Amino acid sequence: MLIFSSARRPAGLVAVAAATLLAATACQQPVDIAHADVPAWKKDALPAATGVVLEDSGKILNRDPIVKDSPSVAAGTYTLTMACDGGGKAFFAVSTGGKQIADAGAACNGSREVAKIKVPATADLSISASSVDAPLIFAYQVVPAAG
Repeated sequence: MLIFSSARRPAGLVAVAAATLLAATACQQPVDIAHADVPAWKKDALPAATGVVLEDSGKILNRDPIVKDSPSVAAGTYTLTMACDGGGKAFFAVSTGGKQIADAGAACNGSREVAKIKVPATADLSISASSVDAPLIFAYQVVPAAG
């Protein structure tokens, strides 16, 4: 049998309480993808922006990519802002004129990721959102890069 001195007992109790609190916060409930309100989540996940040339949001429920196109995007530099939630990682493949020009990803923990993309010539812009960690929710937007 172990016998602790009375001086060490409060320190031990504090350590046990801290470990319990840490374990409880580390095991937060995951986002319920099936019932997620994507438009409401998107409002908090992405910044308000003007001049959006392409955006999308939704649920990736399996490993099939979700593709969205924007016709005739002018040549130039753009900012792709992405977010996802639900665990794992989402991938965003950007192509123009049938050629991939960028590949970016976002950790699905509610944080926001940003990537610069350069569109070499005016053409259709396409983004494919996918994940091997489905189900999850995602959102992205493409805006002209600031000076």
